[in-house]
Amino acid sequence: SELIRGFLLSGMPCPSSCPPGLLVLMAPGLALMATFSLPSQAGDRRALPVEKPPGVKGRTLILLDVNTKSPVRIISENFLSLQLDPSIIHDGWLDFLSSRRLVTLARGLAPAFLRFAGKRTDFLQFHNVKNPAKSRGGPGPDYYLKNYEDDIVRSDIALDKQKGCKIAQHPDIMLELQREKAAQMHLVLLKEQFSNTYSNLTLTARSLDKLYNFADCSGLHLIFALNALRRNPNNSWNSSNALSLLKYSASKKYNISWELGNEPNNYRALMGRSVNGSQLGKDYTQLRSLLQLIRTYSRAHLYGPNIGRPRKNVVAFLERFMKVAGGTVDAVTWQHYYIDGRVAKVTDFLKTRLLDTLSDQIRKIQKVVNTYTPGKKIWLEGVGMTSAGGMNNLSDSYAAGFLWLNTLGLLASQGIDVVVRHSFLDHGHNHLVDQNFNPLPDYWLSLLYKRLIGPKVLAIHVAGLQRKPRPGRVIRDKLRIYAHCTSYHNHNYVRGSITLYIINLHRSRKKIKLAGTLRDKIVHQYLLQPYGKDGLHSKSVQLNGQPLAMVDDGTLPELKPRPLRAGRTLVIPPLTMSFYVVKNVNALACRYR
Repeated sequence: SELIRGFLLSGMPCPSSCPPGLLVLMAPGLALMATFSLPSQAGDRRALPVEKPPGVKGRTLILLDVNTKSPVRIISENFLSLQLDPSIIHDGWLDFLSSRRLVTLARGLAPAFLRFAGKRTDFLQFHNVKNPAKSRGGPGPDYYLKNYEDDIVRSDIALDKQKGCKIAQHPDIMLELQREKAAQMHLVLLKEQFSNTYSNLTLTARSLDKLYNFADCSGLHLIFALNALRRNPNNSWNSSNALSLLKYSASKKYNISWELGNEPNNYRALMGRSVNGSQLGKDYTQLRSLLQLIRTYSRAHLYGPNIGRPRKNVVAFLERFMKVAGGTVDAVTWQHYYIDGRVAKVTDFLKTRLLDTLSDQIRKIQKVVNTYTPGKKIWLEGVGMTSAGGMNNLSDSYAAGFLWLNTLGLLASQGIDVVVRHSFLDHGHNHLVDQNFNPLPDYWLSLLYKRLIGPKVLAIHVAGLQRKPRPGRVIRDKLRIYAHCTSYHNHNYVRGSITLYIINLHRSRKKIKLAGTLRDKIVHQYLLQPYGKDGLHSKSVQLNGQPLAMVDDGTLPELKPRPLRAGRTLVIPPLTMSFYVVKNVNALACRYR
């Protein structure tokens, strides 16, 4: 019917004259599309037929419009941020953060926060010494690596000081030795993780310098998590070691934000000693007082408590913390891992129920925060696709991107201000960059997100017409659509442009017709697909049919779009992720920052 089509194209709610098999829903960011059945008489549960509009040839056609008048959410410019685990001290990668290639990759994801934290946070001790005594032992990777480090320190060999940054071109032989050392340490780190017993780590002044140099050169703002398990006999926090680190950082004028501890709800399992929410709240208040005594950090940001998954006991922990320190922290933080990396399968990343597990957690956290400090920012820190370090060929593959992109879309649409990805470079397989310093699929996905997505989240209007509606058949579960204003930092697009990003988990292609304010506009397509014969297991990706790879150690490739003619139907291939920039919409919500 032309009347119905007119309502759909205008983005207005469908009137009572619409066919009962057609449902039009509006949602901030997330596309909700469904066909449903109504009983024609008592006991009749057959689906009612939907009239097929002209031009629809046996395929699902989705009509899509966006509310361009005002955003439904505004998130941080640093929404997509990164994490480094203290294990990089253990396995030696900290000494290679000055690599030109790593800095180039990190710069691609700026602006962002760089959180230095993880399970070893609460076993980390700071020592204000430049050259600790080293036991080199006999010839081997560790022996040569330590001599190499000393050579760099003494003579600044191979260092290029640009704008105060120390960037190195490390010789291939040293990188090969480091990878050999890291492989040996990987087994040690996994054993610690599975047994839940961790050895102490020492962070020297020089190591902190290297960490800060990497963050600063990359355009990232460092967030450092202090050890919360140093305790006095009365179970209050012993701040002496933290004070030493704060004083050193202040003497170097390092611009750092702070946290205290990591997953404090699990301390009993780690140390046999628990710290309840009220006590941790007092510890945070103590840390805030400590920061205010140091001029450099008197106005520094403080984030926490970085609890684990909000089960009943963890929610109670957060409530007690918020009563004491809700006004002390600048944002409330928690972390989430979707699946156990030891038992994961590629099909797990395609399960819609798994993609939706985060929604319930968000509601639980928001309920507590809004009870005690309404309007307080909420961050998801330490998010990873799998726990236990991830699984090779799964959590570092193209398939893991479905979870990652949906996480970004869901969190933004729910108003979560920042999400911190674990990890940029790490042992295991949850990282964005591998140990050859090659970007993995989730890195390219993150780079596209950074280049195209701005902080303003828009509501979308969707109508789904289906050829053969069946009871229980839901389109929206496997086709997820989000919309934002296009990034203001992308000078290829004028302000007022809109970016859609779409996840198609169906094993068939889907067609989307842009309607209303998006109708008859030129669209730029950025279609990300696996590259090579490994399919969803692939660790390489192609953009619009062209494989993505770094040009050289200092240059990322140009992300070239495929222009689509105005009014063309978007065809979304099966099992893919894609971005579409709708040009020159002149959206009121997107004209101004």
